[in-house]
Amino acid sequence: MSIRWKEALSIQFERARSVHAWITSELGRHAALPLRLIVGYGFMAHGYAKIVHGPEQFINILHTIGVPAPAIMGWATILVELVGGLAVLVGAFVPLASVPLAAVLLVAMLTVQLPYGFSSIKLQAVTAAGAQFGPPGYEIDLLYLACLTTLVLGGSGPFAVDSILAKARAPRKTEIRAALVG
Repeated sequence: MSIRWKEALSIQFERARSVHAWITSELGRHAALPLRLIVGYGFMAHGYAKIVHGPEQFINILHTIGVPAPAIMGWATILVELVGGLAVLVGAFVPLASVPLAAVLLVAMLTVQLPYGFSSIKLQAVTAAGAQFGPPGYEIDLLYLACLTTLVLGGSGPFAVDSILAKARAPRKTEIRAALVG
């Protein structure tokens, strides 16, 4: 009786492995797409919020925490978040766009969020007005950095400007190689 149970378990395990293999082979190349969409939109939303609430408010915050040249750094941050976020969202020049985006995250993490610890959610109280949260830690910044790293190392995936440009350059590279060899 135990042999049949082991055989049945082995068969079920093999089925699960084959389903997983099919999913990764068919859908794995699309893994970068949700990362690009979420991270790109997230950066753009933060840049847009700084514009909507008045860039001078963000610049004043930078001045208060002692950032040098707060006006220049404030506008640079807004520009990096908007343009860099758009680049990640559409998958254009992701390795290049990731450098200033990572710099913005690291600066925010080290100058603002580090004293508040790791957790991004700090429930302080629940009142009639709803949940009250404390200042966020650096958890979300680390997640954004991990996503950017994954996109840089693993590629932008399908439906990305980088993929379209690579396909367009492929025949030209073949022609150049043939000319150099022949």
